[in-house]
Amino acid sequence: MKTNDITKAKDPTIRGALNALIRAAAAARKIAIQTDTHLVIFKDGKIQRLSPEELRLQAESKDDSTSTDCN
Repeated sequence: MKTNDITKAKDPTIRGALNALIRAAAAARKIAIQTDTHLVIFKDGKIQRLSPEELRLQAESKDDSTSTDCN
């Protein structure tokens, strides 16, 4: 099922599933960084193992891209 199909589902539980998965992924990344452990993901048809250092770099670059300069 495609993302836009899920957001248009009649069942509110199904509509909320995508956001729940996104929150769960963010929590898993945060825990992996805090516990200094690798995170295993499935991306581009392959299983990948992300190191805590790589997760930290991704988190920092995301923070940099969303922050605004107040000056």
